[in-house]
Amino acid sequence: MHFNNESTNRPPRSSAKKYVSPTSLFITACVLFFSAASLVNAFPTSKLSAVQGGLHGDRHSLCGRSSCSSYTRPRPQISTINGDARQSMVLRGRVYRSLTRRLGSGANERVTSGTRSVSGKRLLGVLYGAEASSDSTVSSDVDDNAEGQDVKVAITNENKDDTNNNEELEKVHQLEKEAVEQQINQEKEEFQAAVKEVTEAVVEVSKSAVNLGGAVITKSPGIFTRFFTLLATSEMRNDFARRRKWYISDWTDAFKKKRQVIPAVLFLYFACLAPAVSFGTIASEITNGSIGVVEFLLSSGMAGMLYSITCGQPMAFLAPTGLTLAFISGLFRFCTLRNLPFFPVYAWVGLWSSAFMMILGLSGSSKLIRYCTRFTDEVFNGLLSVNFIYEAFSSLRRNFVNADPMNLTMPFVALSMALGTFFSTMKVVKFESSKFFNTKVRGVIKNFGPVSVILFFTLVNLLPWFQKFHVPTLSVPDTFQLAGGRSFLVSLKEIPVKVRWLCALPAWLLTCLFFMDQNISVRLVNNPDNKLKKGEAYNMDMVALGGITGVLSVLGLPWMCGATVQSMNHVRAMSEMKVNEETGETEVEVTETRLTGFTIHALLASTVLLLPWIKKIPIPVVSGVFLFLGRKLMTGNTFFKRVTDAFAESKRLREDHPINLLGRKKMNAFTGIQVLCLLGLFAFKQIPSITIFFPAMILFLMFIRSFVLPKYFSEEEFVALEDPTPS
Repeated sequence: MHFNNESTNRPPRSSAKKYVSPTSLFITACVLFFSAASLVNAFPTSKLSAVQGGLHGDRHSLCGRSSCSSYTRPRPQISTINGDARQSMVLRGRVYRSLTRRLGSGANERVTSGTRSVSGKRLLGVLYGAEASSDSTVSSDVDDNAEGQDVKVAITNENKDDTNNNEELEKVHQLEKEAVEQQINQEKEEFQAAVKEVTEAVVEVSKSAVNLGGAVITKSPGIFTRFFTLLATSEMRNDFARRRKWYISDWTDAFKKKRQVIPAVLFLYFACLAPAVSFGTIASEITNGSIGVVEFLLSSGMAGMLYSITCGQPMAFLAPTGLTLAFISGLFRFCTLRNLPFFPVYAWVGLWSSAFMMILGLSGSSKLIRYCTRFTDEVFNGLLSVNFIYEAFSSLRRNFVNADPMNLTMPFVALSMALGTFFSTMKVVKFESSKFFNTKVRGVIKNFGPVSVILFFTLVNLLPWFQKFHVPTLSVPDTFQLAGGRSFLVSLKEIPVKVRWLCALPAWLLTCLFFMDQNISVRLVNNPDNKLKKGEAYNMDMVALGGITGVLSVLGLPWMCGATVQSMNHVRAMSEMKVNEETGETEVEVTETRLTGFTIHALLASTVLLLPWIKKIPIPVVSGVFLFLGRKLMTGNTFFKRVTDAFAESKRLREDHPINLLGRKKMNAFTGIQVLCLLGLFAFKQIPSITIFFPAMILFLMFIRSFVLPKYFSEEEFVALEDPTPS
């Protein structure tokens, strides 16, 4: 049956019988066909024919024919579908969805425009965008324009639906955007609140810190005073009060005597350098390189600077001593025999000794040094003088021993340089009392003379024609490095806890050595003959030495102690002779300052940066300095004066001389006992295995003076010998 026959014979719209037009069915079939065509891309090429056949069969059934050979339509191949064709498929899908909604509302509803039906052929032409071929067997009474308008209406409705959907999507997007913005704003508010809380907390902590700092600044003096009062005895508090009022002037007085300070610093620098290098070389040998020259230079510099800041008597110096070196040597041998690490044991011994010395100082135990009378001072002072002279000649003797017996030129040249340094230094120091030039020139020669002598002999040794003698120079490393490349801090946990406690035993012996050596050295500085005016502070000196010993122990640096020779030469270098115009007598004025000691030891510590230059100083020159220091220390020692006066004529001695008061026999007996004590101490010191017990020998001297000599000498005789018994 043809389409136009159906169109003419269909019942009217007002008929009560429900009727589904063939046109509606045809439109539905076409929509299904185009929908299937839109899905062609999802199928493999091999199945395309089956899909096309199915669609073709459906079209035949809708047409009501057994064949549709009269209707042909060009079918696009899948491989030729481009972007425009895909957009067309999407448009057809929209039309399909719209028509499906329309047909779903009533099966008999037709897509019409007025009273006209839409031709299936025209619908296919509009949808595919191609001209429909004329069909001779099919006739239509529907106008083509009406058919196109119906399709446009359907497309317009679909566009409206799409517009509504777009509006809904835009609303959804807008809501999502607003939600995201709201969440961001909420997070910002939370972050700002957190920042505000942190800022408030920081402000509160800052205020608390400021309040705490203010409280510490305002109340710390009172807290320190209470703590100091609780720990320190009256002797320690008196020392502190006595030296506190002079502390500022201890620094500023040096600037008033620049002409005296500068040469003193230069000369005493070499005076302190020589023992540090000498003892460092010896220590490197006896400790198998564990402690060397660099360590002694650093330790001397650091200890001297700290001591000049914290001590009670700034005219005293700290330096390495032979007794300290002997103790270190004995401790190293003990650790080697017991297979113990040296530096941890060394550090713990030093820490224990530091604690003991600080306790002794705070408890005011330095008052016991008053029982160490002039008898003990003179013997100990004599021992140090003899020791310096002995070390100088030992160095010169080694040149002869190690030289070729057939060529002794170098040893004699070295001996000449040492003696030349010694006598030249003695002459320039005494030049101040000569009759040549004026006072100013004599003072300059006296102050800068010793340094000039050292530089002169050093430059002579650098001359090309003099280098053929091969005079030995100081043996120091080329670069700054601790022995063995170790670190500064000593590991304190390498030894068992039991060994740490046992270290207190040798620490007590070291404390006794430091107690005697330090107090005797400072006692010699505080001697009334030196005319010092600012007072003594033995307990402060002991506490300062204890703290410094603890620092050096942790760093693994050699211990320093009171250096009598350097201290006494410091006093003499800062002394100035003045003639009182009224009385005509010569008066001694000493500039007591901390600045010279600090500067000297700062230069000493910085020497580690000048090691290549220090290597150029000849060892015989250092030996000559040792001779000068030892001989200079003998000046003012009444013990050595009595030794020489024993052979003097009594008439040529002053009236109050002990020979004239007591007789030669009584004075020589007292002096002979001192000589025996000096020889005993020197012999005891030469035995390395028992040197660690040397402090006991100092106590033995005090025992002899306090309990043995009173049985043979009366108090009047002690007074005549200038050694009264302390009350």
